[in-house]
Amino acid sequence: MSARVALLLLWGLALNPVTEEAIFFDTRPTLWAEVESLLEPWANVTLTCQSPLWTLEFQLLKDGVAQELVHLGSPATEYRFPLGAVTGDTRGLYRCRYSMDSGRTSLSNLVEVTGAEPLPPPLLSTKPVPWITRGLNTTLLCLGGLRGVTFLLRREGDDQFLEVAEAPEDTQATFPVHRAGNYSCSYRTHASGAPSEPSATVTIEELATPPPPTLTLDSGFAGLLRPGSRTTLTCVAPLSGVDFQLRRGEEVLQVPMASTSPDRVFFQLNTLAPGDGGVYTCRYRLRDELAPWSLDSAPAELVLSDGTLPAPELSAEPATLRPEPGTLVQLRCRAPRAGVRFALVREGAGQRRVHGLLGPAGTEAHFELRDVSAVDSANYSCVYTDTAPPLAGSAPSAPVELRVDGPLPRPRLRPLWTGAVTPGRDAVLRCEGHVPDVSFLLLRSGEEEPSAVVWTTHPSADLVLTYVGPQHAGNYSCGYRSNWPHFLLSQLSDPVELQVAGG
Repeated sequence: MSARVALLLLWGLALNPVTEEAIFFDTRPTLWAEVESLLEPWANVTLTCQSPLWTLEFQLLKDGVAQELVHLGSPATEYRFPLGAVTGDTRGLYRCRYSMDSGRTSLSNLVEVTGAEPLPPPLLSTKPVPWITRGLNTTLLCLGGLRGVTFLLRREGDDQFLEVAEAPEDTQATFPVHRAGNYSCSYRTHASGAPSEPSATVTIEELATPPPPTLTLDSGFAGLLRPGSRTTLTCVAPLSGVDFQLRRGEEVLQVPMASTSPDRVFFQLNTLAPGDGGVYTCRYRLRDELAPWSLDSAPAELVLSDGTLPAPELSAEPATLRPEPGTLVQLRCRAPRAGVRFALVREGAGQRRVHGLLGPAGTEAHFELRDVSAVDSANYSCVYTDTAPPLAGSAPSAPVELRVDGPLPRPRLRPLWTGAVTPGRDAVLRCEGHVPDVSFLLLRSGEEEPSAVVWTTHPSADLVLTYVGPQHAGNYSCGYRSNWPHFLLSQLSDPVELQVAGG
């Protein structure tokens, strides 16, 4: 194993997927441009950086490169950077940052200074979600870089629709949305002035039924538990301030609940009885008595086994327990009778998790492991449970130890841009792997610390280099790290060269 791979594996041991969100104070600063005259916006410009915390240091960044650090004599929450008349030297994409006691810094929003007409586009976003339904107050937020402008909202294909909002002391405007459509916004500095470039289009849908939440059991895996134990189901909605409901089939369950943030709830199932196994779903609705319930979440299945029924038999096909990477392995679980529910259990890192659930008509269930790799190496066993009272469950089968040699398959890295990247813009690279539930790492040639890390349940992820400058130029590769049942790092992808314009 190379020293670089060993370092990355050790670094990865401290990185775990986030399963619960805490509520954090937003420490990002805000940057905007103030002009001496809105009739001539580029004649005399000042960039103002505002921090949410008191600080002694501010710094302006231009086109991805940090400028001189400003040291203050006394703490402040705001600093003004005068640019004067915009010239070729001061045109660019700006952000700012400030120093915190912890030593951490975070970048502000982006402000584009062009010195030319039309003015640069604003940013249009939705709050809280990009859809409308009964009882929900959806808004569109248009954010520009200049303070004191007038914002204009348009709906595609509707020449009669134009919403206007003045922001004399702000850099943004909020528009309520009552109809579905494709929206864009722009701004103007004065009544007779030409509007800016339009924002990117945002689509608002009208939904009779809100979209489903997500439901997970413990760490996101279906669980195998014994009667008398306890577990937690987490339901997460796409917006905050809603009422939640847990159901088993069509039965609405009244169970203890807890929450750490307004978009989720933890349903606590204590002292599980044999009849508590089965398929669970959750849903939500806005706090309006006439508001509809959302679509049901994808189901989460809870398997309870008391171990009183005879153990099944588990076998593998092909019979070799060291299959070649990339092959198909079938694990066959056979029970002494038909009409039962089978669960395949995988063991690793001191945990037992349900890997698959089947309910065949006969006495045998066929579980398939496709395109196996080293991450599939584990001890497997199976159990079966009754589907009708008395709802007993079997003892586990004798384990089958499966070992797949070799590294994890090499991912593919693709740049989501063409040519050289404009300084100050973001560079997005898509890493396409083969295994879900992994951490993706973006690595720059010659550096040991990852440039970006993303954990996802999907077998691919977009890795973002924020606010690219000349210092970001170079060759990048990606890899992925399995989190369970083993800490394994894949081979690295072929490199992709990032070129920065003007470099």
